[in-house]
Parts: sequence; C-alpha cells; structure tokens
Amino acid sequence: MNYLRASMTVEEAVAHFSPDRNEVQEVYSETDEFIGYLTVEAIAHAIHCGELTRPIREFVVPEVSLPDQERQASSQAQLHAFFQSPTCQIVFNALYDGVYITDGAGITLFINQAYQRITGISEQEVIGVHMGNLIKQGIISVSASLETIRTKRPATLIQTIRNSRKIIVSATPVLSATNEILYIISSVRDITELIRLKHELDSQKLLRSDLPQADQTGLENVVLGTATRSLFRLADKVAKTDAKVLLQGETGAGKSMIAKYIHARSARSSEIFMELNCAAIPGHLVEAELFGYEPGSFTGALKQGKIGILESAHRGTLFLDEIGDLPLELQVKLLKVVEENQFMRVGSTEMRHVDVRIITATHRDLATLVRQGLFREDLYYRLNIVTFEVPPLRQRREEIVPLLETYLEKFNEKYNEQKKMTLECYEWLTNYDWPGNIRELANLVERLVVTTYHDTIDVGDLPGFLQQVLPRREPTSLREAVARLERMMIAEALQNHKTTRAAAEALEISQSAIVQKMKKLQMRVENES
Repeated sequence: MNYLRASMTVEEAVAHFSPDRNEVQEVYSETDEFIGYLTVEAIAHAIHCGELTRPIREFVVPEVSLPDQERQASSQAQLHAFFQSPTCQIVFNALYDGVYITDGAGITLFINQAYQRITGISEQEVIGVHMGNLIKQGIISVSASLETIRTKRPATLIQTIRNSRKIIVSATPVLSATNEILYIISSVRDITELIRLKHELDSQKLLRSDLPQADQTGLENVVLGTATRSLFRLADKVAKTDAKVLLQGETGAGKSMIAKYIHARSARSSEIFMELNCAAIPGHLVEAELFGYEPGSFTGALKQGKIGILESAHRGTLFLDEIGDLPLELQVKLLKVVEENQFMRVGSTEMRHVDVRIITATHRDLATLVRQGLFREDLYYRLNIVTFEVPPLRQRREEIVPLLETYLEKFNEKYNEQKKMTLECYEWLTNYDWPGNIRELANLVERLVVTTYHDTIDVGDLPGFLQQVLPRREPTSLREAVARLERMMIAEALQNHKTTRAAAEALEISQSAIVQKMKKLQMRVENES
C-alpha cells in the first residue's frame, strides 16, 4: 500500500487511487502514527460534495471489510487489464471518433489515436493526469468526465481545446455493483468536421443532375433544394405556354425569381420582362403607371403623355407583384386585359391591343380576399390558372448555405473584398428562421461584407438580434440551459433598450456585468460611442 498523510487534501489524495492499486489506502499522521483507511467511496463522496480542499483525515474510517476490499480490487484489476490489453487498444484505435478513458476519480488512463488527431493532444500530456489539472493548465475548457463524476449520469458538452478548437464530448460512466463509478468512457467528435460533412451532404443534394441549370436560364442566383425542386420543374413545363401564373408566398421568398425563371425559359425570353409592385405605388398612380395616360389627363401629367408598363411589355412578360393590393376599380380594367388583351390609357377613349403574358404574385390569401369582397372573384379565377405555393426559407434550410455563399461572392465582387464565413457561422445562420426570407439573407450578407474589419466572418460578427439563435435541441446540462436563458434575455433586452447600459438597468445588473456576459456568450458588443 501507498501511505497517505492525514494532512493531504482530497485533491492530492486522488492521484493515489488508480485501477492497478487497491481501492483502500492506509492513512498516517505526520509522526507516522496509523490513523485509519481512506476508501475510494470516501474520495468519490468528497468529490461529489465539492470538498477537494478538505484534509483527508475527515474522511478516514477506522476499519474496512477485507473481503470487500479484495473483491473490489480484483474487479478493478480485471477491468484495468481489459483496458490495457492490446486487443482493446486495437479496437479503440480503429474508431474514427476520439475515445478518452478515465478512472472513477477522473485520472486519465487512455486516449486513442483519433482523439490525438482531432485535438492535437498527445498521450504524454494527459496520461496519469487528473482532469481538473488539465483544465487548470488550459489544455481543455471543461470536463465531461468530471461532470459525470459529479452527477453519476452520462454528460454531453462542448469543450474548447487550448482556447481554439471545439469538440463535442459525450461521457458515459461504468458503474460497479454498488453503483460507484469505476471508469468513464468519453466519445469525442470534432464540431468543425461535423459541420463540414453536413454542408457537403447538403451540397450533394443540391447538385443533382436532374435540376435545371442556372446558365440555361440566364439567372445566377437560382438555388434549388428538395422543397423547391418540384416548383421549378412545374415552371419548366408552364414556361412553354402562355398560361396565367399566380405565385403565392411570404415576402422575399423568391417569387420574383420564379417569375424571371419562367420568362427566361419561355418563347418570350428574347423580349422584355417588366415588373410592377402594386403595393409600392399609391393607388391613384397605379392606373397611370400600368396603363399610361394621354397628354393633359390630370394635374402634373407630362405634356406629351406617357406609355404605361403594360404597353411597354408588348410581346414580353409583365410581372405584377402584390396583386392583392390592386384597388378594386383597377381590377375591372385589368380583367379586360386578361380576357381580351385590350385596355385604354387614362384620359383616352381609344381601345389599344397588347400581346403580353401576365404573371402575378402576392403574400396575401386571395381566396380570403375574394370572400371579404376585397378582390374580384372573376379576376381571381382568370389569374389563378396555375398556382405556385412558394415555401418560406425556413422550410428550405438546405438552400441557406448555398445562398449565403452566392451572395457572399456577389458582394465580395461588388465591394472588392475577400470575405469568407466560418463553418460555425454558416451553421449558426442555418438555425435562424429568416422571417424576411431571401431578401433578408441578401441584406445581412451585404451588411457583413461592408461592416466587418477582417476577412473571416464569424458568429461574433453577427448583429445583436441574431445572437440568440441556437441549434434547435434541448440543453443537455444546467450550465448550457443557464447560458441559453442568459443569451435570450440579454438579446431581448438589447433589442428593446438599444444600449448595454439601458439593457443592464432593465435586467438589474451592472453595465460591466452585461458586457462580460456578452463576451463570454460570444455576443457582439456594439460600439455605443
């Protein structure tokens, strides 16, 4: 046996408990007087209670059961022999994931080759070293093994290696017949590698040969995923006809892109494509913009009159966005165009003929507007020959990264920059719901390109309202749950109160405290000067 001194702390005594030694150690005073025994159960209890700095004399027992001691020692020896056997090491080293094994006290016994590859940590640095010491040395940020020792339950957490690389560690305890932890086996995966593989898989889904190619359409930003593939296949078929098309979906979801796609693959592709947003122009001016007007038709009119968008789109395609906002009185005149290809300019009595394909779009439910008397039923059925339901971007998450890459390349070229995003940033933005859809995504990318000072855009560069975005899963530890709640409350306070000082007052903490928490949570601290 190795003799322990009564004045030793629990933390110092831990190193004397290892699977190749007995699980009971004799304890002596400074004058070499026998005091009693220190068992592994007592050490585990002290660690569980967080009493690592207490002297071990407080945990000594006067006697132990020799049969129990021998049985435990034998069981430990067998397990230790298993973990140290060449066969076991061959198996662990054949795994792609990292493996980290400690004893029940948290002392490192084994790491496989994959763990060394993933983390860059060598055997010489950790074998025989307590996990707490590895944290103190800055080799790892937190320990799943110590969390498992504390709770006696499996634990999963994100660990930072030497303050840079991040890995996912899942620790599982090996328990004895008396429910004591004998070993802890942790599996380790590289977060960056997982994200890279996920994005590669998403890219493979988007690069299938049966998809329409962008260079065949003249459009550069067409990105197709499983949710939009059927839409573009239908667009290919409909484009060959002059059938009226109604595009329905949220603002910014890409309805205009589909309209341009249909035009580019139609027989009218060599003619003009014109667009009018019916909600962007005051109601009394929409008629003049759409149909044109004669000289002197109204106050402020041009002396020579004006040709309307409808007439300008002759032989081409006219895209009427937000058709649900078209005033009722104009819907009658548009119905005449749809049915007979005829219209009259404002202030004219002459009927004009036009050959134009009309594609309409709206974010509103036209059927509901019809029932409410806000949209003409006859016009609705005339326009609704082929309906496209364009899903929002949050339902097309596999398209988010390709869209980010597309717009990043576009704005890099526009502003002569060389920006790129980290995989963590891509993953973070994939978990955002994008209420403004593709339009919001393009706006964010342009903002990041022109406002960041370095070439690599990371999570910390994202604006404050995005800092509360988290992977959609339940927290696996109390620490993670608390961090998530702090992030959400701080983000909400900043959004409502604009400055850290005002947000800190609302949260009843100091300004310095909220700034420190934001840095710890990797939330961007805006310049308030």
